[in-house]
Amino acid sequence: MKDSIKIFNAKENNLKNINLEIPKNKLIVFTGLSGSGKSTLAFDTLYAEGQRRYIESLSAYARQFLDKVGKPDVERIEGLTPAIAIDQKTTSKNPRSTVGTITEVYDYLRLLYARVGKQHCHKCGEPISQMSASDVIDQVLKLPDNSKVVILAPLINRKKGTFADLLESLRGKGYVRAMIDGVMARLDEEIELEKNKMHTIKVVIDRVVIKEDNKDRIAQDVEKGLKESFGELEIEVLNHEEVGVEKHIHYSEHMACFDCKISFEPLEPLSFSFNSPKGACSSCDGLGIRYALDMKKVVNEELPLEDGAIKVIYGFNKGFYFKMLMAYCEAAGIDIKIPFRELPEHQRKSILHGGVEEAKFTWKRHKLTRKWEGIIKLAYDMIKDEKDMAEYMTEKKCSDCNGNRLKPSSQSVFVAKKTISDIINQPIEDAHAFFQDEKNFEYFNEQNRMISKPILKEIKERIFFLHDVGLGYITLGRDARTISGGEAQRIRVASQIGSGLTGVMYVLDEPSIGLHERDTSKLIKTLKALQEKGNTVIVVEHDKETIEAADYIVDIGPNAGKYGGEIVFNGTLAQMNKAKTLTAQYVSGKKKIDYVHNRPQEEFIEIKNVTINNIKDLDVQIPLKNLCAITGVSGSGKSSLILQTLLPVAKELLNHARKVNKVDGVEITGLEKLDKVIYLDQSPIGRTPRSNPATYTGLMDEIRTLFSKTKEASLRGYKIGRFSFNVKGGRCEKCQGEGEIKIEMHFLPDIMVKCDDCQGQRYNAQTLEILYKGKNISEVLNMSVDEALEFFAKVPKIKAKLQTLSDVGLGYITLGQNAVTLSGGEAQRIKLSKELSKKDTGNTLYVLDEPTTGLHFADVDRLTKVLHHLVEVGNSVLVIEHNLDVIKNSDWVIDMGPEGGSKGGLIVDEGTPEYLAKNHKKSGSYTGYYLDKELNQK
Repeated sequence: MKDSIKIFNAKENNLKNINLEIPKNKLIVFTGLSGSGKSTLAFDTLYAEGQRRYIESLSAYARQFLDKVGKPDVERIEGLTPAIAIDQKTTSKNPRSTVGTITEVYDYLRLLYARVGKQHCHKCGEPISQMSASDVIDQVLKLPDNSKVVILAPLINRKKGTFADLLESLRGKGYVRAMIDGVMARLDEEIELEKNKMHTIKVVIDRVVIKEDNKDRIAQDVEKGLKESFGELEIEVLNHEEVGVEKHIHYSEHMACFDCKISFEPLEPLSFSFNSPKGACSSCDGLGIRYALDMKKVVNEELPLEDGAIKVIYGFNKGFYFKMLMAYCEAAGIDIKIPFRELPEHQRKSILHGGVEEAKFTWKRHKLTRKWEGIIKLAYDMIKDEKDMAEYMTEKKCSDCNGNRLKPSSQSVFVAKKTISDIINQPIEDAHAFFQDEKNFEYFNEQNRMISKPILKEIKERIFFLHDVGLGYITLGRDARTISGGEAQRIRVASQIGSGLTGVMYVLDEPSIGLHERDTSKLIKTLKALQEKGNTVIVVEHDKETIEAADYIVDIGPNAGKYGGEIVFNGTLAQMNKAKTLTAQYVSGKKKIDYVHNRPQEEFIEIKNVTINNIKDLDVQIPLKNLCAITGVSGSGKSSLILQTLLPVAKELLNHARKVNKVDGVEITGLEKLDKVIYLDQSPIGRTPRSNPATYTGLMDEIRTLFSKTKEASLRGYKIGRFSFNVKGGRCEKCQGEGEIKIEMHFLPDIMVKCDDCQGQRYNAQTLEILYKGKNISEVLNMSVDEALEFFAKVPKIKAKLQTLSDVGLGYITLGQNAVTLSGGEAQRIKLSKELSKKDTGNTLYVLDEPTTGLHFADVDRLTKVLHHLVEVGNSVLVIEHNLDVIKNSDWVIDMGPEGGSKGGLIVDEGTPEYLAKNHKKSGSYTGYYLDKELNQK
């Protein structure tokens, strides 16, 4: 290839001396089995080398602010361009980050509102204006000819007093008339005002007719009036009906509301920043939320006081407050043996808010007398001192800013009849339609048009790209912490397209994750747009539609782990359809994922009256002893129904979980037919290098036991603790069992280097001398699951746990792999394997959230087999999923929608996959439409 990137002898991780040439400025897909080496080639080799070359070109001063990137294990790469990685790491954990801020749309909105926004008083809603004396003169002279006007200088607005000194002062200045309380009065007459009544006083500067001859006189009058009232002026048009104007016109040199006596600072972008004191709501400091005591968490009304009804002062280290409460109850005659809800209302109130009786009690041999101030004050006092009080708090929308983060004056600025809060609180698809409609901005004058044109261009482009990657259902004001990995990645793709860079190599990690089939085509169109700007777009992907849309495909395999790391195919889709690789067989349709799914629906979980997020008064039945898929476009309400409504109740009822947040008003029946619920999410199995698959699944205990029972270990007196890298004894003390040591680099970032004592093996030399079948414990931890399965074939307990890991498609991961390096999908499947290795009650509800994340077709095949096995032994499996292979093999499908956000929250259709496929034209189900295509493809 003439214009290409050439890789020579890539050996990073499991790559086996890969030589590869890929075309530049094309959409390229790296695919293959999970663990085959796709990400290693794309991110750890191509991207890492691109980053390293860029960073090395910078000064030492600049490099201190950048992450250290090591040189990948590759001989050389030719034709490499600057690289940008767009992975699935969550965008931000900062509560101040929103979709609008991370995409920069909000920055342009702030600029737009600061430059062309029309300010209104947040109290009375009247427009606020600011004019110079020249502007006011011009405006007055523009009144229709022959307008008979009274020029007034407002001095007092609705204030109590006699104002005798003010009136005398006006007489002294030569003024003849004043408008007092709406009535014209002569100042040379005696005026007595009632001291305790509100008065409004405006001095008459002049009475004049608007015409050319009076131009100079009017100009002098206006300047005099503005000076007298410190920048305020009013015009009363006596013949307003005749000349067709308003009777009263107010002018101001200040940004102020004269009626409300509120002055305003000139607008600037910071006026709309919730990260600046100039714009942030003072009550919540721009967070949009406030924390308050949740009385349901503080008080358990079913318990008596003596048994811990007041949870916040009951238990370990809370004895002082508990004893004080008991003493108060004794003094106030409150029964501590009956449930809290049965106490008289006045007694419940006194416990919560305080009472008159004093509590006398003994504490550590001291006799004390304390006034009982109530549990609410006590709890708030404890919050200041104790970190663990968070469990008694609840997050509530700030009532002052209504969750919009901005101060009232910033929320009273309008552009095209919308405030900035209106814009960020509507779905992106609605914001997109608003900015595309030119009629909304027709009222702009020539100056505003010139100012807003470049700003609107940037806003429109960024919102268009967000809409185009399938994110039309989210809002610009959405908290970045609630964004999924897939959504975060698509937001960043949209941002990169908006940046307009060319000649860049973009590397993306499964951007289709979390996308419904309907939106995948939008994503592909966006990736193509990025490529057509003159960029090389490399996508690590398993999605069939994305593979088929690629200009060039690289298939890595043939298997995972040490059995992978080879290029088994590279070429176009037409060439791939003739290939014999595992991926090629699934893409071409020679291999299919098909399982029997004709189980009856006889028992159900019934959920009624669901109202949460975008779901309103929904009733649904979920069949038990079935593989049931909950489907629908992103934002349609799947997680709200299952994870936020059903799961908390199931956990409380079946697992006796505490501190669950239930949705009010919801009725759920049918859970009593189950023994327990197991929720398998994609959160990490650990957050430190000490956590790994072996420790999480319990394999480590079995392996340590095995090593402790060897002949040599018995002779040396080594017990099971000797083979732990978390405690002293057998671990390497230089690195304390981590295998790595942090080196401080002063003005450069700290780096982790392999421990030179144990060479990264975590254990000391004496421990490593103990061998089992010729391998020490460090070598065992470095084995892949599939290698270990062969190695421990004759150890039933270990073999069983390893087999479940292999069955869920994790044969390639190593037993001691750092938990931090595992993807969300891998973490979820490790959790699944742990549950599978336990003794099955045969009556469990399994809830999985997109378990196919990061899985190849062959791995999806294996996972689907595992899920069906769970149902076959009597369990119920509930899967939130977009993957058509899982959906078409489900027993029952509940499809939500029809769209995302405010246009979702309904059951569009439900039934067998075949029924949804046949019924999609009638129901309007997007899932049904794609099932029809999948089930009836030739």
